[in-house]
Amino acid sequence: MRMTSSAPLAAAACTALLLGALGQLVAQTPAPTQGPGARGGGRGSVAPALFTAADADKDGALTRDELKGAFDKWFTQWDSANAGSITQAQLASGLAAAMPQPAAAIPQDACGGRSSNPRVPCQADVDKMIAALPDKAPAKPLKPRKILVLGRAAGFVHSSIPLAAKTVEAMGTKTGAWSTTITYDAADINADNLKQYDAVFLDSTTGCFLDDPADKAATDARRAALLDFIRSGKGIAAIHASTDSYHGSSCGGALPPAGGRASGATFGLATAIMSDGDKNGDQRLSREELAAVTDAWYDKLDPDRGGRVSQADFATRFGGVVPTSAPATGRGAGGGPGVPGGQPLWPEWNKIIGGYFKFHWLDPQLITVKIDDPKSPLTAMFKGRELEIRDETYTYNQESFSRDNVHVLTSIDYAKMSDEDKATETNPRSDHDYALSWIRREGKGRLFYEAHGHHERIYAMKPMLEHILAGIQYALGDLKADDTPGTKIGAR
Repeated sequence: MRMTSSAPLAAAACTALLLGALGQLVAQTPAPTQGPGARGGGRGSVAPALFTAADADKDGALTRDELKGAFDKWFTQWDSANAGSITQAQLASGLAAAMPQPAAAIPQDACGGRSSNPRVPCQADVDKMIAALPDKAPAKPLKPRKILVLGRAAGFVHSSIPLAAKTVEAMGTKTGAWSTTITYDAADINADNLKQYDAVFLDSTTGCFLDDPADKAATDARRAALLDFIRSGKGIAAIHASTDSYHGSSCGGALPPAGGRASGATFGLATAIMSDGDKNGDQRLSREELAAVTDAWYDKLDPDRGGRVSQADFATRFGGVVPTSAPATGRGAGGGPGVPGGQPLWPEWNKIIGGYFKFHWLDPQLITVKIDDPKSPLTAMFKGRELEIRDETYTYNQESFSRDNVHVLTSIDYAKMSDEDKATETNPRSDHDYALSWIRREGKGRLFYEAHGHHERIYAMKPMLEHILAGIQYALGDLKADDTPGTKIGAR
């Protein structure tokens, strides 16, 4: 599906004048904390569904035997071939079938990337974004520019994907810096189609987002087309979960179901179970390994050893049970014991994008953003001053990210994080270097990446939109900037 737009935004400009001040006031209002186990826009949790499915006697409390018995019964159903072990794909699809969908009395979101209309942003979010749009681009385009926005997520689907796509479209239209085509079809990344574009914008493209598991030739062609695109002198701009791609243990296995609040959550739960249970690294889970996981999880759910966990306590404690560092979008992401974030699955791409996900602080974690290169035109909007932001904030596999590979624009001011917040990160980076945005050269082309953009509120922050606008213009080749990699700027 592709959508192209270059319609004027005169009405939107009027809206901006009326709502601009209000938009800036509300942009950084903390959202309600996500339910345990949830990821993305604060809209959904797997904990209630798992409790309901496992509470065999429906007495509102869960015993160890009930939890273990539920998973043991499900294992028998999932291992229909009597192989003695199951893959993550079997685990994910089995969990989706075993757990009830949200009650009909609670309507599913009517808009956003995990709704029944996953390509339609919520109008209230669009209005706030329009009000915060920059008035003009920092550079004059060298020629008419065209951008292809790709919103295909092969792992976790973020609710903000359609809003981010609309933001790129509206920004280009208002400033005259580019025209935009939006697609959710990875097949549009092909050599012939890409000839007409100057840049590709990767919109939280999780998992092995270009791959067709049934067609290796198509997969290889798409990967080659994207690499040739940037190396030939064109650009890639990427946001948030685009670094949660091509890492883990395998690109094989089923994709999480599209749409719906439970689908991404159950896929993430399967990843967490596999990450905790696959002790021998064979990318399969035996009945005994699954039983060990449920035993260990129940110990955390019942810290007082009372033998019964109420539904309220289950929901509260579940977030501490599921390891948030599990690479929940790598389509088989476990990666084996002791490898935070898993293994690189496409090393050329992992280097180009600049790193891959291993952990995130939960939205709405407060982060102080440090300006590492205050002289860059890509950070001019910050005027050399730090800013505070609330979002889901990524950290990266130690070996995958290095300042020797990228030119860092902004990063987390780690010294300003509390000890309690620091302690929530499992397997922290030994260098405590937590970059948030960067640029780099690849052949004759350019890449810009911004780590924030998980929650819709980010797209109502004018400084962030100005930063993204400048980054896209750098990727297009219209805005010149020092992109020399190294550690001199922003030295800690």
